[in-house]
This record gives sequence, structure tokens and C-alpha cells, in this order.
Amino acid sequence: MKLTNKISIPSQVMARTVGDETVILDLANGTYYGLDPVGARMWQLMSEGNSLSAVCETMLDEYDVTREALADDILRLTDELLTKGLLVVT
Repeated sequence: MKLTNKISIPSQVMARTVGDETVILDLANGTYYGLDPVGARMWQLMSEGNSLSAVCETMLDEYDVTREALADDILRLTDELLTKGLLVVT
């Protein structure tokens, strides 16, 4: 996985914001997955069809973090969500 990849959310995956967190549900298998506020922001930007590099650029403007640390966090979350079937690479 690289920041140049674009991802999409499969049609069987739904997400809802609850407070400052996001809850993701895979309707195909009933699995829930929760995201903290930073993860929820990543999910929001991903769900808008942005490439992972665009997600990184946007979040660099919003958070006090190094590019390297943010890129690692984005790739780690993306890999985890891909493994769970909550995202697909397009």
C-alpha cells in the first residue's frame, strides 16, 4: 500500500458518526469497527474519493504532526481496514 493509491468503500459497508467517533458496519458479516476522532477524519476524507496522498495533505494542514508520522498512520489504518474488507483498492 502506498499513499498514491486510491481506495473506495464497498457498497455493503456503512459508517455513522457518533459524537466525535465513527462506527463502521460491514452489513455482509455484521462486523463493527470503531474509529477515534483522527481515524474518523481519515475515513471521512477517504469516503470523499480522495487518494491517500490527498488525505495526508489535507490532514497535515489540520493537525500538528510530521508528514512521516501521519503517512504511517494513514497507511496502517488503511491496511487494517483493507484486511477487514471495509475498504478496497481502486
